[in-house]
Amino acid sequence: QVQLVESGGGLVQPGGSLRLSCKVSGTRITSNDMGWYRQAPGKQREFVGRISASGYLYYDISVKGRFIISRDIAANTMSLQMNRLEPEDTAVYYCNSLDRPGHWGPGTQVTVSS
Repeated sequence: QVQLVESGGGLVQPGGSLRLSCKVSGTRITSNDMGWYRQAPGKQREFVGRISASGYLYYDISVKGRFIISRDIAANTMSLQMNRLEPEDTAVYYCNSLDRPGHWGPGTQVTVSS
């Protein structure tokens, strides 16, 4: 039921910024805790951060202070503003509902490199 499409990834130099978008269908983001995840080559998918149905924000320590989650309720989309990117942030980034998980979307590739 829940469908997710991530976009906005690309190549950026260390210290740069990117904004990712997660388009959600099949459920209202205001009815779900929504999360961002990432998976680097050869590694498990890991949690990045979440925004609760009520708007509460929580980030993994690895990105806290650098990444900001927000949402556009009218558009039913969630964003991930990534600042001061590091090579270790290189991964495919995914979004999903923590309450009504859908199949993983295609993800969007973020590559941080000189």
